[in-house]
Amino acid sequence: MAMTGPSGGIGGRRGRGSRRAPMSEINVTPLVDVMLVLLIIFMITAPLLASAVPVDLPESRAKPVETEEQEPVQLSITGDDALYIGEEPVSEAELPARLDAIAREQKQGERPRQIMLRADKGLDYGRVMRVMGELNRAGLSRIALVTTGSETEPAAVTTRSETGQ
Repeated sequence: MAMTGPSGGIGGRRGRGSRRAPMSEINVTPLVDVMLVLLIIFMITAPLLASAVPVDLPESRAKPVETEEQEPVQLSITGDDALYIGEEPVSEAELPARLDAIAREQKQGERPRQIMLRADKGLDYGRVMRVMGELNRAGLSRIALVTTGSETEPAAVTTRSETGQ
């Protein structure tokens, strides 16, 4: 049994009646899928790209420090001489008490927590050393000075400093 189409032939196109009308709707499902994937990617990567406290870090050619199981404490000194522990501002007067509390948090026999010290490159050397002295007084002797990579050597992120005096 032979089948005939609307044009009268067997699967052939004859005449104008066999043309389909152009599709006037846009399928937005692929567009929505791509946009959702991009949104998820940006939501995950955006917090990782920027630090909360803006500090103009000095350059260094040092090798990066290995990461540890325990999250290091971020201590920042900005160009306008403001202190931050993590993202929380800390006054000069309450810094020793806060550092003592961080030192007391560690368990017996555990290594002291690592401190990531981020200081603006325009700060006075004595200012940075006073903060490092407070860290040492509190018993937090594992200090990493955070830097950026130099123009010629694009690797270094941090340089390690043990202050066990």
